[in-house]
This record gives sequence, C-alpha cells and structure tokens, in this order.
Amino acid sequence: MNPHNKSIDELKQTAAQVRRDIVRMVHAVNSGHPGGSLGCTDYLVSLYFKVMNYSTEFTMDGKGEDLFFLSNGHISPVFYSVLARAGFFDVKELATFRKLNSRLQGHPTTHEGLPGVRVASGSLGQGLSVAIGAAQTKKLNGDNSLVYVLMGDGELEEGQVWEATLYAPHNKVDNLIATVDRNGQQIDGSTDEVLGLGDLRAKFEAFGWHVLEANGNSFETMLPALDEAKAATGKGKPVMILMDTEMGFGVDFMMGSHKWHGVAPNDEQLEIALQQLSVEAAADY
Repeated sequence: MNPHNKSIDELKQTAAQVRRDIVRMVHAVNSGHPGGSLGCTDYLVSLYFKVMNYSTEFTMDGKGEDLFFLSNGHISPVFYSVLARAGFFDVKELATFRKLNSRLQGHPTTHEGLPGVRVASGSLGQGLSVAIGAAQTKKLNGDNSLVYVLMGDGELEEGQVWEATLYAPHNKVDNLIATVDRNGQQIDGSTDEVLGLGDLRAKFEAFGWHVLEANGNSFETMLPALDEAKAATGKGKPVMILMDTEMGFGVDFMMGSHKWHGVAPNDEQLEIALQQLSVEAAADY
C-alpha cells in the first residue's frame, strides 16, 4: 500500500531535496527549526518512501495503515516536506510555511486539516502516549498495522515520557516502534550539560522494551534497523530505536551545534546550504 519503494540512491536524492525544502522554508520567514529537521530527514524519508504502508488518500482513523506521530513537533519543516513529496498535498504549499492562515503552522496542528497530520504536537513529551493509544486502538480493532513515533532526546526530560515508557511494556503494546533522535543537542546546549540522560539503552531495557540502535544519517544502517524493528513487533514488547543523528546534517556550518536548533539561515547562508545539497534534478517549490 506504500505508493513508493525507492532504491537507496533514490532515497538519497529525495533526502537532499527535502533538506533543500527545509532550509528554504525557514529562510523565507526567518523562523523555524532547521537543525533537528535536517538531522531527522533520512529517518522520515525512510519511513514514507520505503518502510510504512499507507495511502495518500488521507483519513484520520487510518484503518489498515501504518501510522506516524511526530512528538517533537518543532521539526515540522522536515515533516511537511516529506508529506508533500510523498503526495499528501501539493509541494507548492510549502511556500506558505509559518505564514498567516497557512495550514503549515510552526508546530503541526489538526484544525487546519492538513493531510498526514493526525495530532497537534509541540508541547513536548506527549507523542509517545498518543502513539500508545493509537497502537492499542489498532489491537482492539483487529488491525495488524504498526504505529511509529519520533521523539527528541531532550524531550526525554519530560516526565510523561517515562510514564508512557512504563505503561507500554506492562500492556504488551508490541505493535509500536518508537524512535529517539539521539543528537545530543537541545535548545540551551548539549543534553549532557542540561540534564544528562545516562545509558538510554539500559534504561529502556530495564523498563521492558526491545531496544535497537542505528545511525540515523545512513540509509545503509537505518533501513536494516527499521526492518529489524518490524521483525521484533508482535512478540510482547514495544520496540525502541535509539537513533544517532547529527543536528544540521548535510549543511556543514550547521552540523553538530545546538545553535541551529531554532535559527534560520540568512541569504548568504542559504545559498551555501543549497550548493551543498545538490540534487540531480532539483524540483524546488
């Protein structure tokens, strides 16, 4: 049911195009969050162009489809670009990002009716709980599809995440694949400086999760990890992928620094970024 099944080379081209969209969107309104969006591009491209089963004829209930929830809603630029490039809405609408009366708000919301968005997100810590509820609903409905959710590592400082982390294994929510973007950065600095997260693998395993680790900026390792995650579902445990990424990946002057968490590039920086994000046949909006 996935309308896409791209090769790795095609996925890399799509990811480069998505990254071009990201820097252009935040530059146009001098507002937005490019760092985490660039870092998570390969993961979202993997889901929507290779891994998930879904229809672009969007319905809120998503019966018979895999569902994705973006918990760290501030990285909306990558989410919007991937949805548009996957066919949920016209790519030209990306030009309305963060503008008045746009469906593409700074954080995804549902009242604008944007196809592909099933929950408002941006208040951090809530996405895992929402995803668990959706996964349990699928079980009650006899729907064998999977539920995916992405969280930021700084977001793990929210207590609600750990309540949900405790709840899912106890209730054998084994049709859920959660991913943490472990880039080590948040708005005020590194996660180690703000509030160290310790051994996340040991923590999630102690709570009863099946835990995998992957390089989120390499399709060659991300895709096998997602395949392994899918194979681990249905066995009584929720699945967690600890995904190592680099904030700002693909744009050298943005990479690895929390300073690009929520800062837009200027005109000169945009041109440099677009030069680095070359695409064989760029189809900018």
